[in-house]
Amino acid sequence: MFPTITSEDVLAAYKSLRQSVNQTPLMYDPYLSDKYKASIYLKREDLQIVRSFKLRGALYAINQLSDDELAKGVICASAGNHAQGVAYTCQLKKVNGIIFMPTTTPRQKIDQVQYFGGKYVKVVIQEDTFDKSNIAAHVYAEKHNLTFIEPFDDLNVILGQGTIGVEIHQDLVANGDQADYILLPVGGGGLISGVSAYVKDAMPTSAIIGVEPDGAASMKLAIEQGGPVALEKVDKFCDGTAVAKVGDLTYHYTKEFVEDFITVPEGLVSQMILDLYTRQAIVVEPSGALTVAALDKMADEIRGKTVVCLISGGNNDINRMAEIEERAMVYRGLQKYFIVKFPQRAGALKDFVTDVLNKDDDITRFEYTKRINRSQAPVFIGIQLGKRENLESLLRRIEAFDSNYINVTENPSLYQLLV
Repeated sequence: MFPTITSEDVLAAYKSLRQSVNQTPLMYDPYLSDKYKASIYLKREDLQIVRSFKLRGALYAINQLSDDELAKGVICASAGNHAQGVAYTCQLKKVNGIIFMPTTTPRQKIDQVQYFGGKYVKVVIQEDTFDKSNIAAHVYAEKHNLTFIEPFDDLNVILGQGTIGVEIHQDLVANGDQADYILLPVGGGGLISGVSAYVKDAMPTSAIIGVEPDGAASMKLAIEQGGPVALEKVDKFCDGTAVAKVGDLTYHYTKEFVEDFITVPEGLVSQMILDLYTRQAIVVEPSGALTVAALDKMADEIRGKTVVCLISGGNNDINRMAEIEERAMVYRGLQKYFIVKFPQRAGALKDFVTDVLNKDDDITRFEYTKRINRSQAPVFIGIQLGKRENLESLLRRIEAFDSNYINVTENPSLYQLLV
């Protein structure tokens, strides 16, 4: 049996936390509203104390512990944002904590965890995925008798995250508006469980839509399979939602309260990160851009409607911008990669540039090693198109140059290996 959650439970959590966390703004977005011909609001959890919503669940869960449990210390596993929430709470309450993080966690998030936790927190970097790091942390917790603060599959964490729903409701009422859709990112499912539990009672006409990246759609798989199932492979680009298997609790609540799910490609997420930054000076992490990216997939459905998009976090590592720009260009069809055999003679590259490229195309990568006693050698070449319409004619000329060329962009295995 799973414990029931009501809007009153979430409201009680809100009253407990409101003096300790920021009530982040619900901002009407003129640019997105005009673009999609809808009323788009952004719930700005990137402006939370630790720049993500995760503080809410961590703080509320730790607040529920007894003095004896606090004295023993706490432990968690996280890809970054939950860790920062736990670290901040440890320093706030002067509680010792140990935080396990996978090796794939961006350096910026690791540094922030140490900053927020200070002398009260020890960071342990272990395992390549969140799920494996989570297992290692549980083993450590049992061995050392520490209280584990779950990142999502815990009732108190779910209630803490659900307080976002209370704030959305209050601000919409203050604006004289109501939401047709509330879009929420889904990783392990704690956020969407708590918010949807509140919204179902307080805003029954609002549809909750869960948004996942294509490469880590673990809740969608769970709904399809009738229970939590581990993904065989997880794309870690949206690291805040890169969870291979959702929780039992979160699956139960999500199945009960959430209307639908949508997945978005990581390339579209990358494009939205760039759009939010260049057009509106909003810095978001990949998972924080999921709901805005979903607007593209729902453009016809949301026309004339009121939509709330949760910006779940702004902890983006500046060192990732090159990767983000790359993914966005590939998604837009403007960046292509090929393996092409070049004649091993002087002037071959000049001929390729003159005879194959369109006038507004550019070479962004060129890798070639001369092969002794061969008339041809393979070249790995990246081409940035001046416009998408250039591709058809470019492919024809590449085929005339080398009829056996390989389109690496269309080959996922080669793309991951070479790019």
